[in-house]
Amino acid sequence: MSRSWKTTVLGSLAVAGVVPISGVTGGTGVTYAAERTTESTAPVASVGSVGRDLWAAATIEPGREGLVEVGGYEGVPAMEAPLGAGSTLTLSAPATTRVTGLPFAALGYRGAVAQGGASGTYTFAGVPDSAREAVPVWKSRTFPFVLSVPSDAEPGTRLPDCTLVLRDADGTVRERGTCTVTVGLPAPTLSRPQSGVPVSALSRMIGTAYPGAQVTVRDAAENEVCATTAAPNGIWHCLPALALKPGPGRLQATATMNGVSATSEQIDITVSGAPEPRQPDAARRR
Repeated sequence: MSRSWKTTVLGSLAVAGVVPISGVTGGTGVTYAAERTTESTAPVASVGSVGRDLWAAATIEPGREGLVEVGGYEGVPAMEAPLGAGSTLTLSAPATTRVTGLPFAALGYRGAVAQGGASGTYTFAGVPDSAREAVPVWKSRTFPFVLSVPSDAEPGTRLPDCTLVLRDADGTVRERGTCTVTVGLPAPTLSRPQSGVPVSALSRMIGTAYPGAQVTVRDAAENEVCATTAAPNGIWHCLPALALKPGPGRLQATATMNGVSATSEQIDITVSGAPEPRQPDAARRR
């Protein structure tokens, strides 16, 4: 898949008069706050824990960056020495991805990205004696790693080889875990009808979606209006199977591919008058 499929889609729509183009950009950037916070402008992925096992899961769109938040560590058994200064948490990036940032900045922790982004590591450097009792090391926290997914990754693919390792200051492995990174599906657009503009009961629906994605348009009551497949250039269009009811309404497009889905923004419409009867294709071509 071409890295610039969105550029191609928007260019094609501009030629068709569907959307104007003032500029096209690639994946989103990620910024990090200087204060002690875990917030980031990257999209946030889900995080969970199973017992004492390290665990993380994320869904990230092609060509984008997203957060993989690692959690699940609940401390060591009574017979083991607690983790302290010099202990580390490392995420090895799954196949074809790169670690691009470690935005966690809590007291005592520092992050570093390996050359080339193959992995990222948080190190607990220690805290002043006055704060030591109040800072549980690694326990009951989540640690965000920013991952960059290549633009040619296929939506629905689960990327292999994502691993998590927690080591003590001597380098001894104290806990291992896995992280699941799934390639997400970019959200479709619904360009026509335009929101707020009166439409006929059988207006053609037009928009964009990831090439090959199944697109379904539904109304406010979740009834299917029409369905189709996005073309190789990302453009899709379909006609309502049944006439839309006159009056105000709402439409939304949903794209599905390889078990993942995404929805467009909802648009408000007003369907005018009684619908005109649909003519067979042969009659329309005369």
